[in-house]
Amino acid sequence: MRLICLLLLFWVYPTFASETEPPIRFGLTAVVLTENLRFLDQWSQYLGQKMDRKIEFVLRKSYQDVMDLLDSGGIEFAWICGYPYVQTRKPESLQLLTVPIYRGAPRYHSYIIVHRNSTHQHLSDLKGKVFAFSDPDSNSGFLYPLTLMMDQGEKPETFFRQTFFTFNHAETVQAVSEQVADGGAVDSYIWEYLAIFRSDITEKTRIIKTSPSFGFPPIVSRIGVNDTTVSLMKSTLENMDEDSAGKELLERLKLDGFGHFSDSLFNEIRTMAYKTHRADPIYSMLPTD
Repeated sequence: MRLICLLLLFWVYPTFASETEPPIRFGLTAVVLTENLRFLDQWSQYLGQKMDRKIEFVLRKSYQDVMDLLDSGGIEFAWICGYPYVQTRKPESLQLLTVPIYRGAPRYHSYIIVHRNSTHQHLSDLKGKVFAFSDPDSNSGFLYPLTLMMDQGEKPETFFRQTFFTFNHAETVQAVSEQVADGGAVDSYIWEYLAIFRSDITEKTRIIKTSPSFGFPPIVSRIGVNDTTVSLMKSTLENMDEDSAGKELLERLKLDGFGHFSDSLFNEIRTMAYKTHRADPIYSMLPTD
């Protein structure tokens, strides 16, 4: 009986050939629903078994927190947003690793949402109202609606009566559903994910504007990480759709998989970033030339 128990313990807690090496650290924010800690534990176990190295997800509130960890060497990989990805860094500290594929393409949208009982039909109808942004470094949750306002000669502080950041797309949806905010800007992937698993809040919201498609929030690696580790992480993620365990995790993420794509995928976001920078540098992460 004691032998059986020891065998079961070994099966439940897999060991890695590189136990003496420090874990590979992978930064995450609310780009995924980080409330599901059990899922993240299962995903880290999957990646660890494939890479024969312990994988540790490092959760932070904001994109800036994750970018700071990348810059300081506190993490090796991160799932970030296209907006911080396109910023200028001197020297460059990260590189594109892989991009999620969602509904057949590496693209997503920004949704401008209001409460389902609201009479508002356009962003212009929200002038003088309360608006929830998701993250100041989010493309879908800040840059895109900011660009729409600047196209009309407006800024958040002049267009809205009040604004606030939720630092979580799900909480932006919740804020609109509970009418804490009259409108909000969210990631279409997260809204659609919530429509499956938290329909109680999405059903209380309505989409009044859908942006053009943008490059999906990418996974990046820090420059300086061992090339073999980077290559193995890339292949592990991009081959998840080739085995049953990986497919199950992708299904729970509601993604088709991960793939290799050109940096040009993020040119639309770059264009908006430069446009807002020229209009008012205070709203841009890009340094003045």
